[in-house]
Amino acid sequence: MIFIEDLKKILKKNKIYFFTGVPDSVLKPLTPIFEENTKNHILATNEGSATAIAAGHYLSTKKIACVYLQNSGLSNAINPLVSISHSKVYSIPMLILIGWRGAPRIKDEPQHMVKGQITKKLLNLLDIKYCIIKSKKDLTKLNNLIKFSEKNSKPVACLIDNKTLKSKKFYQIKLKNISSLKRIDILKEIVGNCKPNTNIIATTGFTSRELMHIRNDKKYKKNGNDFYMVGGMGHSNSLSLGVSLFTKKPTLCIDGDGSLLMHLGSIITSGIFGKNNFKHILLNNNSHESVGGQSTNAIKINFEKLSQSVGYKKFFLIKNKKNLSKKLKFFFKVKGPAFMEIKIKIGSIKNLMRAKNLINIKNKFMSNIEKSRK
Repeated sequence: MIFIEDLKKILKKNKIYFFTGVPDSVLKPLTPIFEENTKNHILATNEGSATAIAAGHYLSTKKIACVYLQNSGLSNAINPLVSISHSKVYSIPMLILIGWRGAPRIKDEPQHMVKGQITKKLLNLLDIKYCIIKSKKDLTKLNNLIKFSEKNSKPVACLIDNKTLKSKKFYQIKLKNISSLKRIDILKEIVGNCKPNTNIIATTGFTSRELMHIRNDKKYKKNGNDFYMVGGMGHSNSLSLGVSLFTKKPTLCIDGDGSLLMHLGSIITSGIFGKNNFKHILLNNNSHESVGGQSTNAIKINFEKLSQSVGYKKFFLIKNKKNLSKKLKFFFKVKGPAFMEIKIKIGSIKNLMRAKNLINIKNKFMSNIEKSRK
């Protein structure tokens, strides 16, 4: 176990005051350090952007920045790490704090186990020196690693297991709810009002898990063919588009604000190439809820102008329960590509199950599409 207050001392000792990254559940206890001075903290939409921001910070200040991310997001950061910060390119130092999901000997979800097993190999391929910290005594390794980064002008990384970090003080993020609508209730309305055999792709996190929960109720077992994005944050829209292009059945992407913003450029592709059967629903609570509740800043975006500017034919906004069912039914009848933003409150039901037998889920989804062609 490591107290974040002790970790903070190491960062301060090495004059690391600027932080940028994407929220991660393993690194959640570090939030007080990141939020301490908002002028020196940039919450990026994806890990590649965070890495580039850190590189820019160094070019401007000659000081090392700290990038934080989950190891699943390391893939997003590979391009700038190789083509900007690498020692054989611009040789830019930085410290990367990595939440190590799926670390060896730690039971985790399938997608995290796959990435967890190759995380160290990826860092070696990237020529990024790293350390693993699990207790206070390991902070000496981190201190030496930062000095190595500064001396050699190279990125370095620190791997942190789940439940390693603790805080001596209780800290809670307080975000204002932008709606009174609950995600679980909205999902029930969506399932209850969409057309029969609609292909439903649900984004990663609580959205997929709550949809799975709903399907256990006999009332909601039918009227849909579900695919759950257990990983691949930011790619639910593109996957949905890929499905929709090769089936005549309605295809619905249920997205989240953090996920959509991670690869926002995908909506241009959907707007241009989406067919009549493509529908896109954004559940917006302005929060990275499943990894700590940090703000996504999605509340500042006018999704009506954005979606229509990239080719979506129709836009709908739902902020309350008034005529909710009626609006959804109409949305499912219009020709796509169509976009609907539904503002929801922060919060999820407890004891949610996680997707298992992923190959079975895939096979069932594909089988239902095949049957719909006959």
